[in-house]
Formats: sequence, structure tokens, C-alpha cells
Amino acid sequence: MNAILIAAPQSGSGKTTVTLGLLRALAKAGHPVSSIKLGPDYIDPAFHEAATGRPALNLDAWAMNSAIQSALLASDGPLVIESAMGLFDGAGIEGRASAAEVAKNHGLPVLLVVDCARQSHSIAALIHGFTHLDPAIRFHGVVLNNVGSPRHEGMLRKALENQRIPVLAALRRDKSLAQPSRHLGLVQAQEREDLGEWLDRLANWINEAVDVRQLLAPWTAPDLEVSDAAAPPAQRISVARDAAFSFMYPHLVRGWQDAGAEITMFSPLNDEPVPDCDLVFLPGGYPELHAGRIAGNQVFMSSLKVRSQSTEIYGECGGYMVLGDGLIDGQGHKHAMAGLLRLETSFEHPARHLGYRDLRSAHGPFSGAWRGHEFHHSNTLSAVGDPLFTARDADGLELQPMGLRAGRVSGSYAHIIAPLDERTGQA
Repeated sequence: MNAILIAAPQSGSGKTTVTLGLLRALAKAGHPVSSIKLGPDYIDPAFHEAATGRPALNLDAWAMNSAIQSALLASDGPLVIESAMGLFDGAGIEGRASAAEVAKNHGLPVLLVVDCARQSHSIAALIHGFTHLDPAIRFHGVVLNNVGSPRHEGMLRKALENQRIPVLAALRRDKSLAQPSRHLGLVQAQEREDLGEWLDRLANWINEAVDVRQLLAPWTAPDLEVSDAAAPPAQRISVARDAAFSFMYPHLVRGWQDAGAEITMFSPLNDEPVPDCDLVFLPGGYPELHAGRIAGNQVFMSSLKVRSQSTEIYGECGGYMVLGDGLIDGQGHKHAMAGLLRLETSFEHPARHLGYRDLRSAHGPFSGAWRGHEFHHSNTLSAVGDPLFTARDADGLELQPMGLRAGRVSGSYAHIIAPLDERTGQA
């Protein structure tokens, strides 16, 4: 199997753009390429999937044990893995579960993408530091991004002549390749009408600079452990899936299906009724962008309320907000939601809430101990009722309880990633 981990010194270096260009170039060349995004990210994997036509997965070394990680890394063809943040950036004060740690633990070669827009010969000091900080990390090469001119490229290559890492590509600056973004990151893949054309341009941008086969390095997969992914929370699970409810980790759904659960997708935005099931799952996403439409979709809302009388209903982040009494959008307009939890949320004065979460609950479909994360800009105006989770951050510091529960309905701002072993306290 061929695999590569694409990393960078810091966020904003262009690793997502390089990853998508490489994925698209390999797919167009007929390679059955697969992809993985490290860390808690829902948006980038959708772009991966659009580039390759194959499902993209998330791997989270803080939340997942080594068996789950190894199972996710199993691939018969080329595998491109995109890191999060900088190569050595991780969770908590100690920086645990970084991309560097994943590379070491699984023998993955690293392709380092460096933004060269505001430097020339100083690039040597940066590259030297990254390649010598931890000798156990194997670097396959460096991609110079945002190169301004042939002269700029010459200066960069000269400065790196005596470094131990080869320069595999020098990518010219092209502002037209930039992606539009909003408060939670990039605009979602399904919202871009020009997505296919843009991905093809990225592939051409990569192909003009390098033979893509040089960017892949051989890696022999270790003997895989048996994955102990979470058991399904129910036998028949109905999952909301559309532009408003799109943030759910594929490995969870795949694991539930592999364990025999029956998964049915439905669209609240299209005013579809909740299917007959044992559990209704409302993932996160962008309900604030569609709040008026969701509020007016009476078939969906009525069926959700009927289901709540006999069926477990769980919402996370955006889904949690929809289960509440009301949601105030960014323009200050209040929209009535399902009214199944005594919860009022607002985007009128957004504030960032971000971090890993160690979660424990005795109630609901996700009782027990879990690893997850929180990432939203909405604020809670009021939350009345019994909390769902006790919570700690990545450093083990106790946080305020999270979420609410009322009868068969529960939810929180936390995104569930993987179960936690309560005996050891480890993923």
C-alpha cells in the first residue's frame, strides 16, 4: 500500500489545497485513492470525497484507541492523510495526539507543505527545525507552496540544498484557488456549484509542478488489531442528513452498520418525516442558515414530536439546538424549534467554543464514557432541566455539565467520536 501524511508547520499553509489537488490528480489518473482527515473536522472530508468519489474518514488519535486507528488506516490502494493544525500541534498543554504522534505510531512518511510567501533563505532554518526535532519521524519530502516567481523558487531550493529532505514540488501562488469560508471553516462542499471545475484546476496545479507518483511513498501496513469500535446505540437508527445536518463522523455510521444496525437517512430540510426507528439521530451542521425553513417544515417537526413519545431522540450541536424551544439567527430573528428540550440558543453575538471533551453519562443512547469535541459559535441563552454529560477538557480539568435530557430526548453541544474505557480512562 502507498500512503502519505500531508502536514505543515501551521494552519493556513495550504495543506488542504495540496491534499485536494493530489487526491483529484490521483483519481483522474485512475488510482483507487482513499483519504483520511486527522482530528475533529467535518468539512474537509466532504471535499476529499468530492475529489475522489470515495468515502473519506476521520482519524482522531486523542479520542480513538490504537485498534480503531489501525482499522481506519487499512487500505488496498493509495491513501492520502491530511493532518490538522501544525505537525507537532496536539491536544491540551502537552500537545498529545499530534500528527507527528500518528506518523510515528503507524510508520507514516510525512510530506511537509510550507507556505513560502513571506520568506526565502530563512526556509532552511524552519525545515531544519522540523526535520530534526524528532528523529523518529520519517520525512518523505517538502512541498514549497505560494512560490512567487522562478527567482523566488531558485532562492528557496538553494537554501535547502544541504537539508536532509528533498524538495518534491514548488507550487506557484494562485489566489484564484482560495476557498470561501464562514464561521466554522470552509463553505461546505455541497454548497459550491463550481466544485468539480475547481477540483480539476487543483489537480492541474499539482500535475504542472510534479509527477504525483513522487508524492506517494511505500508503507507496509502493520498487523492490524481487531477494532473495538462502539456498539450501535440502537438496532434501527434514523439519521438526519442534508445541508443543515451534515456533521457526523463516517466511522461511527460504518461501525454501526458493520455491527448489524439498520441506518436510514432522511432530510429535515426537505420536510421528510422521521422514519420508523429505535433512535433518531440529529447531527450537527448549519441549522442557523436554514432556521426559518426548518421551523416551517411541519411534516418533519410533527413527526419528530410524535416519535419523542416512544422513541429515543438524540441531537448533537446543531441537532441539539433544533431540539430546543427556539434559535436566534445571526440577524436577531428568533425561530421556533421542536420544543422537546427547554433550550434557547443564539447566534446574534457569536463566541467561539472549542476543545476536546471527556464525557460521561448514565442516561440516553450514549450512556457510559466517551471522547468527543465541542466546536460552535452559538451561545446558550437558557437551558432548564437535567444535564446529560459531566465533562472534562483535554487536560482533565472539570468543566460545567453539558447538554440536557427530558424523557426520551437528549442532546448536547458535544460531538461524539469514540468510547472511553472507564477502567483505564483511556480511549
